[in-house]
Amino acid sequence: MPYYQFAKQLTPISDPVADLKRLRFITDADVKLTDANQLWRHLLQRVAVHTPTAASFETWLGQWLANPTLDLATWLNQATPVTNTIFTRVSCQLLGFEPGRDFDLTDPSTFLTTSKLTLPLGDEPLTPSALLTNFFWLLLTRGKNGQTLLDTLTGEGYLAWSYALPATQKPLLFNGQPTANFDPAQFINEVVFVETDVDTDQDGHADLIKVEITRPLDSNQGLQIPAIFTASPYNQGTNDEWGDELMHNVDQPLTHVNPDYQAPQEPAFAPPTTHQRVNGTREQATETFANTPRYTLNDYLLARGYASVYAAGIGTKDSDGRQTCGSPEQTAAMQAVVEWLHGDRTAFTDRTSGIAIQANWCNGRVAMTGRSYLGTLATAVATTGVPGLAAIIAEAGITNWYDYYRENGLVMAPDTFQGEDADVLAAETYSTTRNPARALADHVANENYLAQMRQAQDRTTGQYNAFWAARNYHPHLSQIKADVMVVHGLNDWNVKPNHAKALWEALQKLPGDHKLILHQGQHIYINAFPSLDFNEMVNLWLAEKLWQFPNQAGQLLPDLITQSNLTPGVWQPVSTWQAPLIPTALGHQMITINDQQADATATTWRHQPLTWFNSLLNDTDHHFSYRVTIPRHASWLAGTPTLTVRLKSNHNVGMLSAYLVDHGTAKRLTTTPQLINRHGLQLGYHWHTDDLRDFKLQNQPTERHVIAFGHTNLQNPTGPTSFHDLQADEWVTITMPLQPVMHELAADHELELILFGTDYRMSFRGNQALTYTIDLSQSSLALPWTDFSLQ
Repeated sequence: MPYYQFAKQLTPISDPVADLKRLRFITDADVKLTDANQLWRHLLQRVAVHTPTAASFETWLGQWLANPTLDLATWLNQATPVTNTIFTRVSCQLLGFEPGRDFDLTDPSTFLTTSKLTLPLGDEPLTPSALLTNFFWLLLTRGKNGQTLLDTLTGEGYLAWSYALPATQKPLLFNGQPTANFDPAQFINEVVFVETDVDTDQDGHADLIKVEITRPLDSNQGLQIPAIFTASPYNQGTNDEWGDELMHNVDQPLTHVNPDYQAPQEPAFAPPTTHQRVNGTREQATETFANTPRYTLNDYLLARGYASVYAAGIGTKDSDGRQTCGSPEQTAAMQAVVEWLHGDRTAFTDRTSGIAIQANWCNGRVAMTGRSYLGTLATAVATTGVPGLAAIIAEAGITNWYDYYRENGLVMAPDTFQGEDADVLAAETYSTTRNPARALADHVANENYLAQMRQAQDRTTGQYNAFWAARNYHPHLSQIKADVMVVHGLNDWNVKPNHAKALWEALQKLPGDHKLILHQGQHIYINAFPSLDFNEMVNLWLAEKLWQFPNQAGQLLPDLITQSNLTPGVWQPVSTWQAPLIPTALGHQMITINDQQADATATTWRHQPLTWFNSLLNDTDHHFSYRVTIPRHASWLAGTPTLTVRLKSNHNVGMLSAYLVDHGTAKRLTTTPQLINRHGLQLGYHWHTDDLRDFKLQNQPTERHVIAFGHTNLQNPTGPTSFHDLQADEWVTITMPLQPVMHELAADHELELILFGTDYRMSFRGNQALTYTIDLSQSSLALPWTDFSLQ
């Protein structure tokens, strides 16, 4: 497996010798040594964390091989000068790689090339200065366990001595990154209640929301630290069974939308009439908590001096209000947490006493993190331009809730969540149910609110309306002032890639330092991959954004990184996610697609959508679809394809679906990371762990893989805000974007476009007697062909 380390670059505030001295790997006396072998022995003693005696250290040295015939202890006793090659042989073993299995001890060069490990080779004797430089870079090199040697030593307790340092001397930096100098056993766990400016339960009082904070004790001792804030409506629990009960029926027909149709309006929330009176202040919180659902990236950062802050927001356990699913009120409530951390808002030590508390421990700089709903709210809060929010890391975040639950005039489910909608998600995350007395008192009002939401979201037509406009962040993206790191899966059919694409395109027009990482996964986190140094990149980046250390992370880290879809573990910078579109005609003939199936077939497909999916991919005889082979213009597709189709329906309703398919038999990458080592990642010393995992090739080859798709209502020929009063047998020209792609087409593969009607995995599936006639001579597909070279 290759190990890509984009953060492994010398920062301008780092000096290898000074950094090694700072972390006590060397002393002033070591720097003066003229014998490289003696210096190496001293460095190895630091690496051998659990060998306190000379005898145990000699035993430890005897575990490693210096060459194919001698262990390291014997070799050192011979006083043969250390060379780059000897250093690298031993280094590979210290990094967890096994001679004979992972690399050739005689000639490790091939292994170094394939693994992307930048370790030196050569037979010239090393000088002490060169040895120190080698050791500096070795500490920053990732091993087989997916961590740098420094992080591995940290997990073994090497830096425990630094816990006793004065708080104002922390964090200790190594190559411009904070290190784990904070004792997890002394972390403070506290609760505050932030007062918002919204009143979503309409009791007249400003909603209070519960905030859970974990921070180093040092932040009580004169060290002001930045905050990592994760806004997670799931944090206080979910109502999964209730959500299942509320799932909507999708086995129903498409209906014609009349031009005069008016969607029900969502009632507005009246602002609060009162705020809680401040009756006094305290320096320390009075309430605490035991456990909270955690994001392991936050835990990694917490051990390195960042505070970890979680809030579930309005409509959750121990907070006031309603779950409003992406509304401006939900954004404002999470914005209030940032304002408190920045020193601009009031919080209380409990819900009723009126005792105010400030975040005096915080340096006023905040980053928001999280995936899915969590990344969504990070983006939403960023669009407010709130002071104090210096950065966000938005992973698989929604940028427009219409595009999550709808598409071009159609009700369209996120993958595997057929029947879910905004009202269902609101009910699932309404963890007020975990306070039975409050839930009972609020039951009727909350049910009424959900009923109003159910009407306003309009599943009857799927049209864009005021409800969805209020939950569309696109018009506000220009107000983002924070630096943004976007992370998204190219195979995410839940929060689809067009959300990341919209955010990325908006960021290109804004000042600031913005990054994009595209991976080959579905709806996942990527911070536990051995092949990518995501944790180190984030630590380096946030050191600049939040600690304001001038490490130039923004200049050192690539702006756009993508993962290869052909070779496991390959990540490379690329220049663009929108190559120029090259149009291709789809043919010359008229073709017909019959959407209705036999009742037995439709029933099977409704209950087994994967069976339908496989039937579609193998429908080469055009029983219910039509496919076109698309000529190749380059090796890569990078951007958003655009499909134009001239067609008619035999009724005054209809929908067109399209899949773009990579056709060619191959073992493809898994879209879900595969477990490598459970609890294999140490996030600190006597601290949390994470499971080491990464993408691998599938065990069995597959013939086709869908790389992009799109759907449109024929009454919305050019997008969700366009509308046409469709008549039966009326020719219309539809233009729709497919999901954006970043995909390399193998040399022996070809590209296919599949056109069809009902999508049993995502759309309504009424099995209507619909027949579509398509004029291929008036239809085309514009594709973003380009050439990259990933190694």
